[in-house]
Amino acid sequence: MPDFTFRKSSYSDPERECVEVATNVPGAVAIRDSKRPDGPILRFMPAAWADFQAVVAGEAKR
Repeated sequence: MPDFTFRKSSYSDPERECVEVATNVPGAVAIRDSKRPDGPILRFMPAAWADFQAVVAGEAKR
């Protein structure tokens, strides 16, 4: 398994739980729950992650 370097959003409170994202491995975006750093990791293709971000930001193509 690749060594992902996870980071929290700058909008997150450092004392609270958050979703963490890793983009340091080419061809993959990894997501995990900060409460469970040894728990499951979801992996996405970068294009799927970009589509997700666009939907969340309200910029999705229709």
